[in-house]
Amino acid sequence: MKILVCFGTRPEAIKMAPICKELQQRNIDFKVCVTGQHREMLDQVLAFFEITADIDLNLMEKNQSLNQLSSKILKDMDAILEQENPDLVLVHGDTTTSSMCAIAAFHRNTKVAHIEAGLRTHKKYSPFPEEVNRQLTSKLADIHFAPTHAAKKNLINELIDEESIFITGNTVVDALLLAERKLSTHEDYSAEISSKIDFSTKTILVTGHRRENFGKAFEEICEALLDLANLGFQIVFPVHLNPLVREVVYRKLNHNKIFLIDPVSYPVFIWLMKNCDLIISDSGGIQEEAPTFMKYVLVTREFSERLEGVAAGFSIVVGHNRQLIVEKAIEALNSKKLEQKKMVNPYGEGNASKQIVDVILAT
Repeated sequence: MKILVCFGTRPEAIKMAPICKELQQRNIDFKVCVTGQHREMLDQVLAFFEITADIDLNLMEKNQSLNQLSSKILKDMDAILEQENPDLVLVHGDTTTSSMCAIAAFHRNTKVAHIEAGLRTHKKYSPFPEEVNRQLTSKLADIHFAPTHAAKKNLINELIDEESIFITGNTVVDALLLAERKLSTHEDYSAEISSKIDFSTKTILVTGHRRENFGKAFEEICEALLDLANLGFQIVFPVHLNPLVREVVYRKLNHNKIFLIDPVSYPVFIWLMKNCDLIISDSGGIQEEAPTFMKYVLVTREFSERLEGVAAGFSIVVGHNRQLIVEKAIEALNSKKLEQKKMVNPYGEGNASKQIVDVILAT
């Protein structure tokens, strides 16, 4: 079997890295194709996990539209699929890279396996464009690797053949365990930040990048962060490279309790998650990672497709409501429930990659 593993963003790279490592260990013929949808952040992850891209489309350009990016991926992937002629294309999650690579493979009658399949909000524009990307990929995929029972149920409700769906857990947990092993034998990746920030003060880690929050919603989230800083909480905010994010953040968040930093490497971000007291984020991946570290996440979105974390008590959906963000942040920072209950990550135990490769070899 010849496999083509396709991804383009940092979150995809993190979640696909354990699968690549599993394929390597079993001496399975595969190639890695990256679109470069995220450039610097993608390259950091590849370097950390020691993964080399066999094919790099390098399609990232400043301020390009989703249609421009989509058309480039379709065009270039057509040539790659003709050249490589894989038996199976692996795509991940909900990105433009995933959906366009799936379409390109479908057009060439090449089988597609979808990692992290079945997550749904059932709201077309939340998250945008990710919700539709993920649904579209599900319609095209031949094998569906659902991280949870709820994700499998979503697929069955959409009339996906149950025999093609496999519950595996989420590979993000595999990636965290791999990363922690690497960090234990490598240099202290935290040094660049720990010298500047006093973690003896209650610290909130913040990220934000979702398109549906651009504009007024994102400004309201920033107002909530200012309120929390005025209450004495320390905030660390690795600011996404998107200029629509950076303009608002650097204009509004000028406060001595708020540390605005450039995006950090994956190992540094892991260190930040482990050392902070609360996370405020619109990231899907962080909702899956935080439970491993027993951290609450305030989800700054109106809807989450990761309801397992909400049901387990790790995630709290607050949208962009300024008052609610502040209220729930104070409540979470003073809560000891997660530690007392000794809760487990609802997204798996770290063996998803092994299960995925087992299924691929058996089909």
